[in-house]
Amino acid sequence: MNDSLAKRVRVMGILNVTPDSFSDGGRFVSTAAILAQVGKMVADGADIIDIGGESSRPFAEAVSLEEETARVLPAIQAIRKEFSIPISVDTTKVAVARKAIEAGADIINDISALRFESAMVELAGQTGASVVLMHMQGTPGNMQKNPDYHDLLGEITDFLHARIEWAVAHGLKKERIIVDPGIGFGKTPAHNLSILKHLDRFRALGCPVLLGHSRKAFIGSILDRDPDDRDTATAIIAALSCLKDIDIIRVHDVDKTVQAVKLAAAIEAAP
Repeated sequence: MNDSLAKRVRVMGILNVTPDSFSDGGRFVSTAAILAQVGKMVADGADIIDIGGESSRPFAEAVSLEEETARVLPAIQAIRKEFSIPISVDTTKVAVARKAIEAGADIINDISALRFESAMVELAGQTGASVVLMHMQGTPGNMQKNPDYHDLLGEITDFLHARIEWAVAHGLKKERIIVDPGIGFGKTPAHNLSILKHLDRFRALGCPVLLGHSRKAFIGSILDRDPDDRDTATAIIAALSCLKDIDIIRVHDVDKTVQAVKLAAAIEAAP
Protein backbone atom coordinates (compact mmCIF):
# COMPACT_ATOMS: atom_id res chain seq x y z
CA MET A 1 0.00 0.00 0.00
CA ASN A 2 1.66 3.21 -1.16
CA ASP A 3 -0.89 5.82 -2.19
CA SER A 4 -4.20 4.63 -0.77
CA LEU A 5 -6.03 1.82 0.95
CA ALA A 6 -7.05 0.35 -2.39
CA LYS A 7 -4.65 -2.44 -1.54
CA ARG A 8 -6.13 -3.63 1.76
CA VAL A 9 -3.95 -3.65 4.81
CA ARG A 10 -3.15 -7.25 5.76
CA VAL A 11 -4.23 -8.52 9.15
CA MET A 12 -1.91 -10.91 10.99
CA GLY A 13 -3.67 -13.01 13.62
CA ILE A 14 -1.72 -13.83 16.78
CA LEU A 15 -1.61 -17.42 18.01
CA ASN A 16 0.39 -17.78 21.22
CA VAL A 17 1.06 -21.45 22.00
CA THR A 18 2.55 -20.49 25.36
CA PRO A 19 1.41 -20.87 28.97
CA ASP A 20 2.50 -17.35 29.96
CA SER A 21 1.69 -14.78 27.27
CA PHE A 22 0.31 -11.59 28.79
CA SER A 23 -3.29 -11.86 27.57
CA ASP A 24 -3.96 -15.37 26.24
CA GLY A 25 -1.35 -17.64 27.80
CA GLY A 26 -2.44 -21.27 28.03
CA ARG A 27 -5.58 -20.91 25.91
CA PHE A 28 -4.24 -22.48 22.73
CA VAL A 29 -2.17 -25.49 23.69
CA SER A 30 -4.09 -28.53 22.45
CA THR A 31 -4.28 -29.26 18.72
CA ALA A 32 -8.06 -28.95 18.81
CA ALA A 33 -7.90 -25.51 20.42
CA ILE A 34 -5.23 -24.35 17.99
CA LEU A 35 -7.16 -25.45 14.91
CA ALA A 36 -10.40 -23.98 16.23
CA GLN A 37 -8.75 -20.62 16.83
CA VAL A 38 -7.01 -20.57 13.46
CA GLY A 39 -10.27 -21.55 11.77
CA LYS A 40 -12.00 -18.63 13.46
CA MET A 41 -9.25 -16.19 12.48
CA VAL A 42 -9.31 -17.39 8.87
CA ALA A 43 -13.10 -17.06 8.77
CA ASP A 44 -12.82 -13.58 10.27
CA GLY A 45 -10.49 -12.49 7.48
CA ALA A 46 -6.93 -13.03 8.67
CA ASP A 47 -4.29 -12.85 5.94
CA ILE A 48 -1.42 -14.31 8.01
CA ILE A 49 -1.17 -16.39 11.19
CA ASP A 50 1.72 -15.55 13.55
CA ILE A 51 2.69 -18.38 15.90
CA GLY A 52 4.79 -17.77 19.00
CA GLY A 53 6.19 -20.33 21.43
CA GLU A 54 8.08 -17.97 23.75
CA SER A 55 6.48 -15.02 25.49
CA SER A 56 8.14 -11.67 24.82
CA ARG A 57 6.12 -9.78 27.41
CA PRO A 58 8.10 -7.44 29.68
CA PHE A 59 10.31 -9.33 32.19
CA ALA A 60 9.58 -12.67 30.53
CA GLU A 61 12.03 -15.49 31.18
CA ALA A 62 13.78 -17.22 28.30
CA VAL A 63 12.49 -20.58 27.07
CA SER A 64 14.80 -23.43 26.07
CA LEU A 65 15.19 -24.40 22.44
CA GLU A 66 13.63 -27.79 23.14
CA GLU A 67 10.58 -26.31 24.86
CA GLU A 68 9.95 -23.67 22.22
CA THR A 69 10.28 -26.24 19.44
CA ALA A 70 7.89 -28.61 21.22
CA ARG A 71 5.31 -25.83 21.40
CA VAL A 72 5.65 -24.40 17.91
CA LEU A 73 6.36 -27.30 15.59
CA PRO A 74 3.22 -29.42 16.21
CA ALA A 75 1.08 -26.30 15.88
CA ILE A 76 2.55 -25.38 12.50
CA GLN A 77 2.30 -28.95 11.25
CA ALA A 78 -1.36 -29.17 12.28
CA ILE A 79 -2.24 -25.80 10.77
CA ARG A 80 -0.49 -26.51 7.49
CA LYS A 81 -2.45 -29.74 7.06
CA GLU A 82 -5.74 -27.86 7.35
CA PHE A 83 -5.07 -24.35 6.01
CA SER A 84 -3.14 -22.72 3.17
CA ILE A 85 -2.85 -19.33 4.89
CA PRO A 86 0.70 -17.91 5.21
CA ILE A 87 2.30 -18.71 8.56
CA SER A 88 4.75 -16.53 10.47
CA VAL A 89 6.88 -17.94 13.26
CA ASP A 90 7.67 -15.53 16.10
CA THR A 91 11.15 -16.62 17.22
CA THR A 92 14.74 -15.45 17.65
CA LYS A 93 16.18 -18.97 17.48
CA VAL A 94 17.60 -20.25 14.19
CA ALA A 95 16.89 -23.90 15.02
CA VAL A 96 13.23 -23.16 15.76
CA ALA A 97 12.86 -21.08 12.60
CA ARG A 98 14.46 -23.79 10.46
CA LYS A 99 12.09 -26.50 11.69
CA ALA A 100 9.15 -24.12 11.39
CA ILE A 101 9.98 -23.37 7.76
CA GLU A 102 10.43 -27.06 7.02
CA ALA A 103 6.94 -27.60 8.49
CA GLY A 104 5.43 -24.92 6.28
CA ALA A 105 6.08 -21.48 7.80
CA ASP A 106 6.67 -18.63 5.36
CA ILE A 107 7.82 -15.70 7.52
CA ILE A 108 10.33 -15.30 10.36
CA ASN A 109 9.16 -12.69 12.87
CA ASP A 110 12.35 -11.88 14.80
CA ILE A 111 11.94 -9.36 17.64
CA SER A 112 15.73 -9.06 17.84
CA ALA A 113 16.03 -7.97 14.18
CA LEU A 114 18.47 -10.86 13.61
CA ARG A 115 20.80 -9.71 16.42
CA PHE A 116 20.39 -12.56 18.90
CA GLU A 117 21.39 -15.26 16.39
CA SER A 118 22.97 -13.74 13.30
CA ALA A 119 22.79 -17.04 11.39
CA MET A 120 19.06 -16.35 11.03
CA VAL A 121 19.87 -14.20 8.00
CA GLU A 122 21.53 -17.15 6.27
CA LEU A 123 18.50 -19.34 6.94
CA ALA A 124 16.17 -16.72 5.48
CA GLY A 125 18.38 -16.28 2.44
CA GLN A 126 18.60 -20.01 1.81
CA THR A 127 14.89 -20.72 2.24
CA GLY A 128 13.41 -17.57 0.71
CA ALA A 129 11.48 -16.77 3.88
CA SER A 130 10.42 -13.20 4.51
CA VAL A 131 11.71 -11.60 7.73
CA VAL A 132 10.23 -9.09 10.16
CA LEU A 133 12.92 -6.86 11.67
CA MET A 134 11.66 -5.24 14.88
CA HIS A 135 13.12 -2.44 16.98
CA MET A 136 13.62 -3.22 20.65
CA GLN A 137 15.58 -1.31 23.25
CA GLY A 138 17.14 -3.97 25.48
CA THR A 139 15.70 -7.47 25.85
CA PRO A 140 12.29 -8.71 27.03
CA GLY A 141 13.88 -9.25 30.44
CA ASN A 142 14.90 -5.60 30.91
CA MET A 143 13.36 -3.49 28.14
CA GLN A 144 10.76 -1.81 30.35
CA LYS A 145 13.02 -0.92 33.28
CA ASN A 146 13.82 2.60 32.09
CA PRO A 147 13.36 3.12 28.34
CA ASP A 148 14.95 6.38 27.27
CA TYR A 149 15.63 8.12 23.94
CA HIS A 150 17.19 11.39 22.83
CA ASP A 151 15.37 11.19 19.47
CA LEU A 152 12.76 8.44 19.55
CA LEU A 153 11.72 8.35 15.90
CA GLY A 154 15.19 9.05 14.61
CA GLU A 155 16.78 6.33 16.72
CA ILE A 156 14.19 3.72 15.72
CA THR A 157 14.51 4.65 12.05
CA ASP A 158 18.31 4.58 12.19
CA PHE A 159 18.28 1.18 13.92
CA LEU A 160 15.93 -0.35 11.36
CA HIS A 161 17.86 1.17 8.47
CA ALA A 162 21.09 -0.32 9.84
CA ARG A 163 19.50 -3.75 10.28
CA ILE A 164 18.08 -3.65 6.75
CA GLU A 165 21.51 -2.76 5.37
CA TRP A 166 23.16 -5.52 7.41
CA ALA A 167 20.64 -8.13 6.29
CA VAL A 168 20.94 -7.17 2.62
CA ALA A 169 24.74 -7.24 2.87
CA HIS A 170 24.43 -10.79 4.21
CA GLY A 171 22.33 -12.05 1.32
CA LEU A 172 18.71 -11.26 2.24
CA LYS A 173 16.75 -9.58 -0.54
CA LYS A 174 15.27 -6.27 0.55
CA GLU A 175 11.89 -7.14 -0.92
CA ARG A 176 11.64 -9.92 1.68
CA ILE A 177 12.12 -7.55 4.62
CA ILE A 178 9.29 -6.13 6.77
CA VAL A 179 9.97 -3.56 9.50
CA ASP A 180 8.25 -3.16 12.87
CA PRO A 181 8.87 -0.11 15.13
CA GLY A 182 8.27 -2.32 18.17
CA ILE A 183 5.36 -0.88 20.11
CA GLY A 184 5.85 -1.77 23.80
CA PHE A 185 9.38 -3.09 23.37
CA GLY A 186 11.50 -0.69 25.39
CA LYS A 187 9.01 2.17 25.14
CA THR A 188 6.92 4.19 27.59
CA PRO A 189 3.24 4.91 26.86
CA ALA A 190 4.28 8.34 25.56
CA HIS A 191 6.82 6.72 23.23
CA ASN A 192 4.18 4.35 21.88
CA LEU A 193 1.75 7.18 21.19
CA SER A 194 4.41 9.16 19.37
CA ILE A 195 5.23 6.15 17.20
CA LEU A 196 1.55 5.72 16.34
CA LYS A 197 1.19 9.41 15.48
CA HIS A 198 4.16 9.28 13.11
CA LEU A 199 3.88 5.77 11.63
CA ASP A 200 4.20 7.14 8.13
CA ARG A 201 7.79 8.15 8.94
CA PHE A 202 8.84 4.49 8.67
CA ARG A 203 7.70 4.32 5.05
CA ALA A 204 10.99 6.04 4.14
CA LEU A 205 12.80 2.79 4.94
CA GLY A 206 11.45 1.29 1.73
CA CYS A 207 9.97 -1.86 3.30
CA PRO A 208 6.44 -2.88 4.33
CA VAL A 209 5.63 -1.68 7.85
CA LEU A 210 4.08 -3.94 10.49
CA LEU A 211 2.29 -2.63 13.58
CA GLY A 212 1.98 -4.80 16.71
CA HIS A 213 -0.02 -2.82 19.28
CA SER A 214 -2.68 -5.37 20.19
CA ARG A 215 -3.88 -5.33 23.83
CA LYS A 216 -0.63 -3.75 24.99
CA ALA A 217 -0.08 -2.08 28.33
CA PHE A 218 -0.12 1.50 27.05
CA ILE A 219 -3.76 0.99 26.08
CA GLY A 220 -4.52 -0.16 29.61
CA SER A 221 -2.66 2.82 31.06
CA ILE A 222 -4.86 5.22 29.10
CA LEU A 223 -8.21 3.46 29.39
CA ASP A 224 -7.79 1.48 32.62
CA ARG A 225 -8.72 -1.77 30.90
CA ASP A 226 -7.43 -5.30 31.47
CA PRO A 227 -5.71 -7.04 28.52
CA ASP A 228 -8.83 -9.06 27.65
CA ASP A 229 -10.83 -5.83 27.40
CA ARG A 230 -8.61 -3.92 24.98
CA ASP A 231 -9.77 -5.28 21.61
CA THR A 232 -12.08 -2.38 20.81
CA ALA A 233 -9.28 0.08 21.52
CA THR A 234 -6.91 -2.07 19.47
CA ALA A 235 -9.31 -1.90 16.52
CA ILE A 236 -9.68 1.89 16.85
CA ILE A 237 -5.90 2.29 16.71
CA ALA A 238 -5.82 -0.07 13.72
CA ALA A 239 -8.31 2.11 11.82
CA LEU A 240 -6.34 5.26 12.56
CA SER A 241 -3.10 3.54 11.61
CA CYS A 242 -4.49 2.51 8.23
CA LEU A 243 -4.50 6.20 7.33
CA LYS A 244 -0.79 6.35 8.22
CA ASP A 245 0.23 4.04 5.34
CA ILE A 246 0.66 0.84 7.34
CA ASP A 247 0.89 -2.57 5.62
CA ILE A 248 0.37 -5.29 8.24
CA ILE A 249 -1.46 -5.11 11.56
CA ARG A 250 -0.72 -7.88 14.08
CA VAL A 251 -3.65 -8.49 16.47
CA HIS A 252 -5.37 -10.97 18.74
CA ASP A 253 -8.94 -10.14 17.64
CA VAL A 254 -8.99 -10.48 13.87
CA ASP A 255 -12.73 -9.83 13.46
CA LYS A 256 -12.75 -6.36 15.03
CA THR A 257 -9.58 -5.36 13.23
CA VAL A 258 -10.81 -6.49 9.81
CA GLN A 259 -13.93 -4.41 10.37
CA ALA A 260 -11.78 -1.42 11.33
CA VAL A 261 -9.58 -1.82 8.24
CA LYS A 262 -12.59 -2.08 5.92
CA LEU A 263 -14.13 1.07 7.40
CA ALA A 264 -10.86 2.95 7.08
CA ALA A 265 -10.57 1.84 3.45
CA ALA A 266 -14.13 2.97 2.71
CA ILE A 267 -13.49 6.39 4.26
CA GLU A 268 -10.24 6.76 2.34
CA ALA A 269 -11.93 5.83 -0.93
CA ALA A 270 -14.85 8.24 -0.46
CA PRO A 271 -15.03 11.17 -2.94
